[in-house]
Amino acid sequence: MVAMKFLILGDTHIPRRASRIPEEFGKLFKSLDYDAVICTGDLTSESVLKYLKNLSGDVYVVKGNMDTLPLPESEIIEVGRVRIGVIHGYQVYPRGDREQLQDIGEDMGVDILVSGHTHTPDVYRGRIVLLNPGSATGVWGGGAVGEILPAFMHVEIEESVKGTLYRLFKREIIKERFDLTQPK
Repeated sequence: MVAMKFLILGDTHIPRRASRIPEEFGKLFKSLDYDAVICTGDLTSESVLKYLKNLSGDVYVVKGNMDTLPLPESEIIEVGRVRIGVIHGYQVYPRGDREQLQDIGEDMGVDILVSGHTHTPDVYRGRIVLLNPGSATGVWGGGAVGEILPAFMHVEIEESVKGTLYRLFKREIIKERFDLTQPK
């Protein structure tokens, strides 16, 4: 079985709401091992797209509701027999509604759906796996309530979905591991 590792991030909103991705994350991006970058959109500038392309030769980016860049509305990535869908998430109201996201994933014919828009990370396994990396800069996102921490994910996809959610709190990296291995 083919395995792939992904750096997953989104909702940077640079330069409108944030000036840059946190320095602590930039260092981590350089030290982590991954095959491709997935971005859930709302880059809001060409400079962020260039930054992502410098991180990896394989970059999958979708258009967010705040983007004017000519990006696709969705992407499908195949890793062996596993199909990964990528959307921004503005297609769902209320933001982040898991039932609607699973419906979209099923309509796309994917096993995993990566989305953003909420600025709040989420890892969920229902009918399909839902992954939301949160906001890489930790900026306000319209529907989010409470404190938003900068966040991103590092995920390995094979027969299972294993990864780490990274959050930044007062310049300290907080790691939360997850394993969505299907029970046999």
